[in-house]
Amino acid sequence: MKPVQFNNTVLRDGHQSLAATRMTTAQMLPAAAILDGMGFAGLETWGGATIDSCLRFLGENPFDRLRTLKAAAPRTPQLMLLRGQNIVQYTSFPDDVVEAFVRADAAAGQDIFRVFDALNDTRNLATAIKTVKACGKHARGEICYTTSPVHTVEAFVKMGVELREMGCDSIGIKDMSGVIAPRIAHDLVTQLRARVGLPITLHTHDTAGLGAAAYLAAIDAGVDLVETSIAPFANGTAQPDTLRMLALLEGHPRQPDYDRKKLAELREYFTGVYKELGKFTSPDNERVDSDTLIYQVPGGMLSNFRNQLKEQNMADKFDAVMAEIFHVREALGWIPLVTPTSQIVGTQAMLNVKFGRWKTIAPAAADIALNKYGRPPGVVSPELIKLIADRTGQKPIEGRPADALAPRMPQLRAELTAKGLPTDDEACVLHAMFPQEFAKLHAPKAPAAPAPVVVPSAVPPAPAAAPTPAYGPGAHRYRLTIAGRTTEAVVEEV
Repeated sequence: MKPVQFNNTVLRDGHQSLAATRMTTAQMLPAAAILDGMGFAGLETWGGATIDSCLRFLGENPFDRLRTLKAAAPRTPQLMLLRGQNIVQYTSFPDDVVEAFVRADAAAGQDIFRVFDALNDTRNLATAIKTVKACGKHARGEICYTTSPVHTVEAFVKMGVELREMGCDSIGIKDMSGVIAPRIAHDLVTQLRARVGLPITLHTHDTAGLGAAAYLAAIDAGVDLVETSIAPFANGTAQPDTLRMLALLEGHPRQPDYDRKKLAELREYFTGVYKELGKFTSPDNERVDSDTLIYQVPGGMLSNFRNQLKEQNMADKFDAVMAEIFHVREALGWIPLVTPTSQIVGTQAMLNVKFGRWKTIAPAAADIALNKYGRPPGVVSPELIKLIADRTGQKPIEGRPADALAPRMPQLRAELTAKGLPTDDEACVLHAMFPQEFAKLHAPKAPAAPAPVVVPSAVPPAPAAAPTPAYGPGAHRYRLTIAGRTTEAVVEEV
């Protein structure tokens, strides 16, 4: 059998899962060229929460990040995570906005699009997949894995067949909560290979400690690719570490060959970056948390929820809120818990505990019950639908939700023109999803203060400044030397 291939996620999901998506492009660049020479099947560098984080917290243009990383790592295909009709936001967008986003992303250098829908409603994937294919790029249709009375291996395989018929080039099993058991991973991969016949990737997290074992079982079943990261942006709520997976595959007929010395040196470099991002990391995300097996909640959300409950003076209600998530999921048709549904279900569970079950219904939870996010995999509670109808007069919609959305691209271009901002596809889609953050990115910058005038004097010169550290708090220069080759990036502090 041919060796299994690894995609590496350290530049996207690794730091999204363990450091709130705060790694900057400058911190990535020294490692990008090294990663490009490792022989990975792909580098996940974009999508998910990175677009939001670039704009909201880092003052970066996310498309510039993609172009920069593509130039730094041109040999390895780059991947992004796309939320179907939600793009990278929490609400649905019209088809013309989805099409414009995919076109702009492809033009900026994206190679592989991981397209998923939070409800596994393939109707919400159709526009994105069709546009990816029209751009000549690779469409990887994602199956969001979860467990419930309606989620079976047979149901997932049926979805895989649908994705193949929609034109997908490969299939991804997206286990966002890290709950797929090794035996189930083996059976699901076996049946997908037999009945779908496309390359298969398993993506999981090690939140509950099952990730590496699930990978081993899937590799035995013939999975084509698995996705790993690099410690310390690995394990816990992120993907299993690459070196760790190589060790687990020692002696296995499908063990791949990745340079372990370079991986160890990359780990040393990323350890420095991890320290720089210390205020965004948490021990809760680094440990095995078997609670996720009970609640099906992605690990990163567990940590965030603890903080949110503290802010609401509900820290003592954590167990009650987590237990309530089960009832909310059931009432909403056993929807998977992945962005944005995990946040919606978690919020509704908190409201139920705080005010009483369904006394207050979050608008987004009502929208799920009314099919505005798509078709839930199970039956929505009739009592909940009646309760929403009695309070709002709304009834469940029929058909694909995006069919009810009017085109927006002409309106978006007009809005940007009126503001004197760029009007290309990149600008329009960022404006559609993050209008305030996009406007801030293009706001005029304050002029730099003039340099102080230095007057010569008899005062002895100050001692020479210490060399800039390779990395550390406040460092300007990021440098990495591996196998005698040094790469570096310099960023001005703002």
